[in-house]
Amino acid sequence: MGASGETRAPYALVDAWLRAQPREVLDLKRREAEELFRRIGITFAVYSEGGDPERLIPFDLIPRVLAQAEWQRLQRGLEQRVKALNAFIHDVYHEREILRAGRVPQQLVLGNPQFRPEMAGFDLPRRVYTHVAGIDLVRTGPDQYYVLEDNCRTPSGVSYMVENREVMLRLFPDLFRRAAVAPVAHYPDELLETLRSVAPPNCRGEPTVALLSPGIHNSAYYEHAFLADEMGIELVEGADLLVEDDVCYMRTTRGLERVDVIYRRIDDDYLDPLAFRPESMLGVPGLYFAYRAGNVNLANAIGAGIADDKAVYIHVPEMIRFYLGEEPLLANVPTFDCRKPEDLAHVLAHLDELVVKAVHGSGGYGMLVGPHATIAQRAEFATLLKARPHDYIAQPTLALSTVPTFVEQGIAPRHVDLRPFVLYGERLRIVPGGLTRVALREGSLVVNSSQGGGTKDTWVLENDAAEDV
Repeated sequence: MGASGETRAPYALVDAWLRAQPREVLDLKRREAEELFRRIGITFAVYSEGGDPERLIPFDLIPRVLAQAEWQRLQRGLEQRVKALNAFIHDVYHEREILRAGRVPQQLVLGNPQFRPEMAGFDLPRRVYTHVAGIDLVRTGPDQYYVLEDNCRTPSGVSYMVENREVMLRLFPDLFRRAAVAPVAHYPDELLETLRSVAPPNCRGEPTVALLSPGIHNSAYYEHAFLADEMGIELVEGADLLVEDDVCYMRTTRGLERVDVIYRRIDDDYLDPLAFRPESMLGVPGLYFAYRAGNVNLANAIGAGIADDKAVYIHVPEMIRFYLGEEPLLANVPTFDCRKPEDLAHVLAHLDELVVKAVHGSGGYGMLVGPHATIAQRAEFATLLKARPHDYIAQPTLALSTVPTFVEQGIAPRHVDLRPFVLYGERLRIVPGGLTRVALREGSLVVNSSQGGGTKDTWVLENDAAEDV
């Protein structure tokens, strides 16, 4: 809704469509959607709760809609941000100019567990480190988006973006015939082109690409299998690869086949037991040395996680100014750095107003939503903050926008965020839209699927007729 309670222009078609749908039809379509997801096998895992961890992610029938002009502004901001993040990662593993200039605290980077000294001085094809970035955004007003966090290692969720659209197309073909919605089904093609464009220096001919997964017990295994299948490349685990004379090969029924680019979905620590954690059974012995020899490239790069630490996030606007000479097009959420005594004192005094996050946390874990927390929970976090202030940041609770959502009580407003996926190789590519996550509980600000959140199809309209921003 707009400021005066009117339906926002991009939602005009969806609004009219919803008004024409009886409740029983929406209930039926929701059951059909669940059956489709179950039949396709789209699941995610929550291991911390015990029992059978596999579950369907809740899917909401009502799409989130973005006007074309609104999306174009977001796209420019996303491209700017990802360019700066990549320049930052290259810099900290080479000249470290931004550290020497005092624009980012040196200890924050060099003392960070995500900083990989093994990458120092290593030149990567096209100087790209984060080939797939997931940038989490929230909307607070007609012209205002904030970046919540940057995911520069192995951002997940893009399979839901593609499958949500596929399910919507099956359920509501008439609605799509009347709406000009930008497609997203070509994401796997764009990803494959991006991966091929960053083949290593010693690649011979057309690069061979593979997707390296930890295996079926990983929470994102469905996505790994989906992307490999859609790209037409091999889905491999560590045991399927071997390294000889610093060259990486894949075991196939035809014999050994050289691999040039690996889209890895395994964390740095587990990639190569010879270089990192020796007890790891997930990775490939010698892979790091093949990488350093220029015989294989990894996406995303080892050490890219230094750019998505929640404390490093504070400095991304300064990275944009330092490397690009531009003002940031997307705003950061004002953030308190609890390593600073004055910030820590403020956070401790206002725990009931702030969201506190562990700098290395993810999935909605390790955080406190102060206004919704109990006295005991706030006291627990106060103890944690005093003991290890450098492990936390805090942010104000933003007045997040809501979108119409079909819940048990009917159609009601629920908070959402948005994760567009930015591909970076020979050039930047962004498939219009992204993954919209929705907090299904009334009033909740936590959208993570592991915390009870669901997903929606995200529509970017292809014309400006519905422009309202």
